[in-house]
Amino acid sequence: MRKDKELAIQLRLSGRSYKSIHQELDIPIATLSGWFKNQPWSREIKNRLSSQVSLANPKTLEIMAHANRERWKLKHEEYRTAAIKEFGRLKEDPLFWAGLMLYWAEGEKQSKSSQVRLGNSDPEMIKIFYLFLSKSLKISPDKISACLLLYPDLIDSVQKNYWSKTTGIPLEKFKKSIYIKGRHTRKRLSFGVCTVFVSSRALKERILRWITLCQNHLEAYALNIENAA
Repeated sequence: MRKDKELAIQLRLSGRSYKSIHQELDIPIATLSGWFKNQPWSREIKNRLSSQVSLANPKTLEIMAHANRERWKLKHEEYRTAAIKEFGRLKEDPLFWAGLMLYWAEGEKQSKSSQVRLGNSDPEMIKIFYLFLSKSLKISPDKISACLLLYPDLIDSVQKNYWSKTTGIPLEKFKKSIYIKGRHTRKRLSFGVCTVFVSSRALKERILRWITLCQNHLEAYALNIENAA
């Protein structure tokens, strides 16, 4: 075997392109193609290199990013459409109204966030919101988590047990607590603040749409009362 061909095979096996091998060994690209074009392992290398070049192309990346944005835009619209269909059934449930009003007032409503999150120092409020998620919306308890915000003199295990028993949130669903560090080391809130959260873009889109639908429903209801008076 030609010495240069042996070297070319070694370079090709290492993943080098024809152009790169040509530049190093001064072997014509046509010659290299003739040597390797019928080799399955060489075709795999060619496909891999072509894929890398394609992905590195700014135009390709721009097209891919645009396609991804459009895909998510359609997906989000699907979530909102589903929310409209579900509203007719859910609006008959008092727990749905209670949970949604709590979220409207206290929940995280940034549209760019995929997390449904509500925090409060009132255990009964957190309990109602947890029931809203788990009973009205049928969210699996495995997907619902909680976190406590505590002052330094509060005992983590004691507070977690309290919040778990009061709200019904399983103890194992409480994440690591966050302690407030500042000038005031004494507790201001007896049991801290509990935040309940679910990471779900679908749920976030549906809740935001339900808030709008509830607002429209209440305004229409108030108008009907006014006209009937």
